[in-house]
Amino acid sequence: MIRVFRVPHFGKKAMKILIVGSLGMLGSDLMSGCNSADEVRGVDLHEMDITQLSQCHRVIGEFQPDVVINSAGLTRVDYCEDNQQEAFAVNGEGPGNLAKAAAASGALLVHYSTDYVFDGFKQEAYLEQDTPNPQNAYGRSKLLGEELIRRNCPDHLILRTSWLFGRNGANFIQTIVNAAKRGDPLRVVNDQRGSPTYTADLASHTMRMINGGCRSTYHLTNSGACTWYELALRSLEWAKIEGVKITAVSTHEF
Repeated sequence: MIRVFRVPHFGKKAMKILIVGSLGMLGSDLMSGCNSADEVRGVDLHEMDITQLSQCHRVIGEFQPDVVINSAGLTRVDYCEDNQQEAFAVNGEGPGNLAKAAAASGALLVHYSTDYVFDGFKQEAYLEQDTPNPQNAYGRSKLLGEELIRRNCPDHLILRTSWLFGRNGANFIQTIVNAAKRGDPLRVVNDQRGSPTYTADLASHTMRMINGGCRSTYHLTNSGACTWYELALRSLEWAKIEGVKITAVSTHEF
């Protein structure tokens, strides 16, 4: 069972925060969402490859952060299925390397995981204490990352989230709107449900949880749920795009 507990919070004290994957959709919102009093450094792949333990030790050792936030990862599910060795290196071993380096420097490690660590068979929302049962390479690689963090860095905060969208990166909503503008035929899965989560909200709540002293594993998404098909329909409505047909299909058909 996953234990959920709190420790004494950082309070108003300024922190040194290292954001890994700072150029990504979530990373960029984390960079802009930190307290102005905090000393924040962002690094991306060209500065630190998390699959290389020596690079993690070097960057974290030099900066000596209070908090390391890992927003790096391979998130394209189909790509991970076709490139499993890379997926397990980035999503599994990479967080494990960060955990070792963060622990060596006495830093809190904050890491983002996914609803894909579960099998999707449960009819209600998954809880933190539910047993993971990933059904694809992406989910298995993310679960490995969780396990290596728990093993190597006791001072950690793992946030499982889902269906991210934001202003600064490729995401489902953007893909649907762009395809509709091109006149592409749209076939969207209608038998998977999830909670679309805005990266700016996720970033701001991450900082609240850090400052509140949260530790261990939490599920953190925006409220509500829908299918991919329902989200596609609403995306076109928000974009004021009319006359585009979207065909609802099953996951098997897709």
